[in-house]
Amino acid sequence: MRVTTVGVIGAGAMGSGIAALAASAGCRVTLLDIPGDADPAAPGRSAPAQRGVEKAAKAKPAAFMDAAAARRVRTGNTEDHLHLLADCDWIVEAIIEQPAPKQALFARLEALVKPSAIIASNTSGIPMAVLLEGRSAAFRRRFLGTHFFNPVRHMHLLELIPTAETDPAVLAAMRAFAERTLGKGTVVAKDVPGFIANRLGVYGMVATMRGMERHGLTIDEVDGLTGALIGRARTASFRTSDLSGLDVMAHVTAGIGAATGEDFALPAWVHEALVGAGKLGDKTGGGFYTKTPQGTLTFDWRTRTYAPQQRLEGGELGALIKLPVAQRLAAARQLPGAHGDFLRAHLVEVAHYTLQRAPELAHDIPAIDRAMEWGYGFEAGPFRVIDALGVEWLRSEFAARGLAEPSLLAQLAGTGARGFYRDGEVFGFDGAFHPVEPVPGRVSLAGLAAAGQVLADNGVSRLLDLGDGVACFEFRSKMNSLGQGVLEGLAAALETVDRLGYHGLVIGNEDPRAFSVGADLSAVAFGVSAGMWDELAESCKRFQDTVQAVRRASFPVVSATAGLVLGGGCEFSMHADAVQAHAETYMGLVEAGVGLLPGGGGTTELLFRFTTALAPYDDVDTFAAVARAFKLIAFATTSTSAAEARVLGLLRETDAISMNRDRHLADAKARVLALAPGYLPPPPRTIRALGREGLGNLHYALWAAQEAGQASAHDVRVGRAIAAVLCGGDGAPRMVTEQDILDLEREHFLSLLGTAETQARIAHTLKTGKPLRN
Repeated sequence: MRVTTVGVIGAGAMGSGIAALAASAGCRVTLLDIPGDADPAAPGRSAPAQRGVEKAAKAKPAAFMDAAAARRVRTGNTEDHLHLLADCDWIVEAIIEQPAPKQALFARLEALVKPSAIIASNTSGIPMAVLLEGRSAAFRRRFLGTHFFNPVRHMHLLELIPTAETDPAVLAAMRAFAERTLGKGTVVAKDVPGFIANRLGVYGMVATMRGMERHGLTIDEVDGLTGALIGRARTASFRTSDLSGLDVMAHVTAGIGAATGEDFALPAWVHEALVGAGKLGDKTGGGFYTKTPQGTLTFDWRTRTYAPQQRLEGGELGALIKLPVAQRLAAARQLPGAHGDFLRAHLVEVAHYTLQRAPELAHDIPAIDRAMEWGYGFEAGPFRVIDALGVEWLRSEFAARGLAEPSLLAQLAGTGARGFYRDGEVFGFDGAFHPVEPVPGRVSLAGLAAAGQVLADNGVSRLLDLGDGVACFEFRSKMNSLGQGVLEGLAAALETVDRLGYHGLVIGNEDPRAFSVGADLSAVAFGVSAGMWDELAESCKRFQDTVQAVRRASFPVVSATAGLVLGGGCEFSMHADAVQAHAETYMGLVEAGVGLLPGGGGTTELLFRFTTALAPYDDVDTFAAVARAFKLIAFATTSTSAAEARVLGLLRETDAISMNRDRHLADAKARVLALAPGYLPPPPRTIRALGREGLGNLHYALWAAQEAGQASAHDVRVGRAIAAVLCGGDGAPRMVTEQDILDLEREHFLSLLGTAETQARIAHTLKTGKPLRN
């Protein structure tokens, strides 16, 4: 049971997002919506579905990973084109959140879809049993809920909701497709209102607002307390609501409240002053927060007006946020004053509700934790938080606040255990401990380190044994920047892998933010301020030599990129034998932004890569390769996905993409093993450098940009340095080796570093995190 063709019904935010993700993954997609015109002959009859694709293409963050993926989506309407779904392997509806229209749609689908098709609903809370009323036994066997989270591309969670009648093979096929092809982390939820994540998330949001009112706090204060401090998303409570939409929050809370009979009513001021006034969050330009030219304003729930944002940061809280999450939580429960009173009450209320509802919502505790981590961006799921707070402390708090002890907590107490997790086991709803089921396909570097698989560790990097004769070199510096310690660690790792006879090496990490942001600019700035020019020249040469050592290694090296892959991080990746890129790879040679050029081999590699690609063609003008490389470097172009990095040429056609970050390192390891038999390092390359023939064209382009006010004098200086390297200097055309261009690259890098303007750009970037145009 394989899924390659997808049908989506409903072209709103969720439906178009699902279609965009499936198309980005390579599936052929049919997207239908209601007719846009009553006249069957009208040209705009399928306009709603087409508008859905267009909005997805323009969405921020982008719904498609590559603009070209939109061409894989065929649009139509549900009156004239439902038959287009007849050959689809998976059909999911994301129409209006009401039972009757969904039931009517399923009745029509049952008559035309193929017998092997998987049918699903993306409902956010309507029970599957209600949606299946009137459907045949055969239809019921291939039906389940597939609850995505918005934005679909970026939220890792997919809740799968099978019914008692769902064929296990259908669930297994959908899970495999979701994890492997769509890149999702799947959790099997029970068929109850809100499923797992929204049920707990909605309770938490309502409890947050009521606690804020009860303790007299502001929205700024509460967001400062309910974000990273307690292991939740940095967007905390109200900022998260602005991102998802206040109308969505109001709809979901009302729906789950009506379905469960629980009191999920939002405060009156939310409906009257925000939702009712069309202030729905980011989609309308403002909600709990609004941005103005003068800065961010925060809604004051007491006065129902906006006031300048007063962030709760720095001081004791700022210090706590830097601690590991378990230590943060232990310290957070001891906070003094109104902040401590609010936070203790909130943590206790959320823990109590979670303990009460968990067996009703999920089949096991890891499903609860993963749902909140993947769907709401929590650093630690609810039961991880409960363990960190301490079950005995919670038990005493429940008693002090008049809350009945949840039966799950009483069951745990009967075992004598101090928490729900212990030594690779987790407490089950049957009252016994069981091994924690691993996330499918995940290779955990932290787990390997805990198991004693560290081969070397110098504090800012380490080498681990992945098993099967493959090692992994892991950056561990701040944002995985590349300073001297990391370079020394990598050089030693290459020697160790060779000496111990490993099949090959993966360069990768588990950081959700960055593979590497590039060279350590603070060290560069220090060297400049201290006048250490000989040392800087030596460091630049060492950086180049380490990058080249990756290419010249006697074994395959695979770079496992994910998140930010900038500057030197991009250079290392481009010199690996292969890149196994996670789909969310944001890759670029960004040195021009700080007044430099890529000096670790990146300029050289793009020149040779693009020029060599033209070699099979007769009478081709190789200036096209120079211009292509120049544009990427001079504009510091950064991809918005791995797919776009491939289009830009930062990834090769032979480089592979992993949709699922959980499987990313395992995929990279498999790539090493595939390359290892009979491996030989790539031979040295030579090309014809254009010299002054190419320089003239690039110099004219830079002059024109300056004349048009698009480039400063220093931008032109940086551009001329890039041009000089890409053209092999200003002499006559000549054959050059990679080392010839590397030497030029290093020379011009150091020359630019000596300018006051570049030094000012570096200082400004280090201070503000933003580029300076000077």
